[in-house]
Amino acid sequence: MGSTVGLHNYTSTNQSGVPSSGIENVHEQAGKQYLLMLDGRALDRECLASALEDHELGMAVVAMGSIEEWRMKKGAAPPLAAILFNLGGRKVTDHGIADEIRHISSEFKSVPVVILADTEDLGQILTALECGARGYIPTSVGIDVCVEAINLAAAGGIFVPASSVLSMRHLIGTGSRDTQPLTGMFTLRQAEVAQALRRGKANKIIAYELNLRESTVKVHIRNIMKKLKASNRTEVAYKVNDLFAEGALAEE
Repeated sequence: MGSTVGLHNYTSTNQSGVPSSGIENVHEQAGKQYLLMLDGRALDRECLASALEDHELGMAVVAMGSIEEWRMKKGAAPPLAAILFNLGGRKVTDHGIADEIRHISSEFKSVPVVILADTEDLGQILTALECGARGYIPTSVGIDVCVEAINLAAAGGIFVPASSVLSMRHLIGTGSRDTQPLTGMFTLRQAEVAQALRRGKANKIIAYELNLRESTVKVHIRNIMKKLKASNRTEVAYKVNDLFAEGALAEE
């Protein structure tokens, strides 16, 4: 037991990140944004850091074993765009985890904290958000969705897996009202895609949340553009907003 703990401590201290993303190399990429990834498991964080950078994350990755390790080295580190806290098989409700999320979110007020975890339980997701997290990514998603979710949080949005909240849709009761102004023009699925475009979501995120192929999402977008006589997705968003405004006036 003692040797195992010793090995963990050695790994955390001496292998604090992937070679291309350690603190000692961050100044070689001046002007670039950075993602701080926190994961106590050296192999996991090194592999994930490399995968994120290889899949056009748009920012360099600084991989650390803990927030304490970052605090010791942050004097030599650049400003952060986001923090990815990988819980692995742990839960937000496990002892000390929620408090750690609160402390990190409080310390880095202007930097979004995104949780990566194995569970998709809705209660865990809501607890993470209540603790200040700006996103929750289940490990069941692909690397492309993970990249989009991190970038969404860095841009000011919040990502949560649709698979966990759809089970409570009947309790919330807002799904039908959200798409009501669109149902006269679009099919239900097209209305859902149009609503997602209105909120500025990327195709990969839309595909994941609606359980569709990305190619199917693109087909829906083309049909929506034809019906609205729009030339691009930005114009679609403006026209859909107009439809919602008209619907609100009609209800008044």
